[in-house]
Amino acid sequence: MRVNRILLSTSLVVVALVLQVSVLSRLHLPGAVPDILLLTVLGLAMVYGHVGGALVGFGAGLLADLAPPADHAAGRYALVLCVIGYLAGLAKPENGRLKSATGPMLVVVAAAVGTTLLYAGVGALVGDTAARHVGLGSLLFTAALYDLLLAPFVVPGIMALARRAENDPLADTNTSAKKATDISSGWLSSGTGLKIGGQRGGLGALKTKARTRTARVGRIKGVKRL
Repeated sequence: MRVNRILLSTSLVVVALVLQVSVLSRLHLPGAVPDILLLTVLGLAMVYGHVGGALVGFGAGLLADLAPPADHAAGRYALVLCVIGYLAGLAKPENGRLKSATGPMLVVVAAAVGTTLLYAGVGALVGDTAARHVGLGSLLFTAALYDLLLAPFVVPGIMALARRAENDPLADTNTSAKKATDISSGWLSSGTGLKIGGQRGGLGALKTKARTRTARVGRIKGVKRL
């Protein structure tokens, strides 16, 4: 991943994690908790692709595993978000532009359901049966509903920031300057008949012609005086 991707992804993940822990986790909504960290990973994955989505998902999940008040084994959520980020990156448009909001909304619903199922499945492997007591069906429905309601306020903004970070303003400036130089050179060569930098003796030839014309004029004047 490039430096601008790493810096932007780290900043967005940290902000999302702080909001997740300090705000959303304290709402005490029935069922699941709105997962803004998941939506951040989805937004970045649909711009960076499957490889970038997997890396961002793993890093975001690992931070969530280590951030208090984490009550599960470290690496559990990192594995889940790594898989979800990879799969979401496969839904990246070929030209980088989305034709409608239907695709991202379907990705959000599938990711919310998939995250809940994977998290519960990994928990069952390590002996965590909390999902059974809460009710897996209720968790799936509320997770999809909450994330779908929150997605329009998070995913488009994340994708817009990621796309803007992909454009290098210095490269655009250098390209514009190079084009301006080429245009000015072409304009001078077409307007004056000179090829700048193409002929080393261009100025010398002009000076020689000027001297020849001066000599001819001098000769003609000398003849007239006689």
